[in-house]
Amino acid sequence: MSKNYKKFLLLWSGELISSIGGGLTSFGLGVYIFNTTGSATGMALVTLLGFLPTLLLSTPAGVLADRYDRRLLMMIGDGCSALGVIYILIAMLRGNASLLEICIGVSVSAIFSALLEPSYRATITDLLTKEEFSKANGLVSLAGSARYLFSPVIAGFLLGVSDVKLLLIIDICTFFLTVISAAVVRKGLPETEKKENKSFMKSFKEGWSIISKNKGIVMLIVVSSAITMFMGMFQVLVEPYVLSFSGAKTLGVAETVCACGMLISAVYLGIKGIKKNYTNHMAISLAMAGVCMFFFVIKENIYINCAFGLLFFMMLPVANNCLDYLARTNIPSEAQGRAWGFIGSLSQMGYVVAYAVSGVSADAIGKITGQGVGKGSAVVIQIAGIMLALIALSILPMKSVRALEENVNRQQS
Repeated sequence: MSKNYKKFLLLWSGELISSIGGGLTSFGLGVYIFNTTGSATGMALVTLLGFLPTLLLSTPAGVLADRYDRRLLMMIGDGCSALGVIYILIAMLRGNASLLEICIGVSVSAIFSALLEPSYRATITDLLTKEEFSKANGLVSLAGSARYLFSPVIAGFLLGVSDVKLLLIIDICTFFLTVISAAVVRKGLPETEKKENKSFMKSFKEGWSIISKNKGIVMLIVVSSAITMFMGMFQVLVEPYVLSFSGAKTLGVAETVCACGMLISAVYLGIKGIKKNYTNHMAISLAMAGVCMFFFVIKENIYINCAFGLLFFMMLPVANNCLDYLARTNIPSEAQGRAWGFIGSLSQMGYVVAYAVSGVSADAIGKITGQGVGKGSAVVIQIAGIMLALIALSILPMKSVRALEENVNRQQS
């Protein structure tokens, strides 16, 4: 194991802990809002406001990642994002926090978190060789899935003996650990000297130029945006769907069981990786994820839900690994921060649509049918699953996407 790979593992450990802490807060606030309002709209609104600042700021944050110390930006982003959680905790300690106060706190946290993602991904490129990317991506997927794998069952148990304030306190404590890990890596990794002192706007435009000139990357972004829209609907509506016929503890256990699918795939990818046929793996895994979404809500039975949820989450690391590899290996190293800023913001535009319409749609369908938010959530999820499968299969004949893989194969031969 190389010295830089050990540094990556340290950095990854910090993000794993941060992901678990963030998952505790996310789960706790979701249950709190649903119990307070009884609708999916409030949960979707908080999710949207927590995501929107990151989407809008990820591109300029990517430019900053190529101009300044990436590890320092990670420390600032992780450390200051705790302010939003602290604000929510104070509001709850003074009484029941209103939906507005929760929205403000989540938004503040998301604004600072926007600094993190482009710098984190670019730092991985700084540390690792191309041969190590695939294994690293598996571990990165595992860290990202920790908020679904470990957090729900921990949160469900803690909510049985305490309330959401305890979850917020634990989340705040995790920020210190992640900042420390980034600081240690920063100390042992000299920052790459910048060759030119370019203006912010010039760097911004160059990042867009690198992305827009590559038809394969552009097509990946377009497809990813559609995919994130349908996955976002699933993400928002799973909790109100399960809570409509069960409790927080059951929801926590169910989410953890489902997320074990991510663990299985991420561990496999971390050991073996994917060696070839990235386009095929990506399309098929996403199509299977759509099918699993459809059958997840086929019946209000927690065992059926868990079975198809497990299969759904097994598909995600495979798809993310392939998307990441195809994009990362076709972007110059010196432009990774700017590129990932653009890719992140554009490909995740679908989440904005999902968070804006999914809760309202589920509540409206539930009201029209007279069967409540649970039935409304199920209908929206099934439609989203069908659309995801169809769009995923459309990737297979795309020559521009396959050209990305062929380009990497030529470089390696």
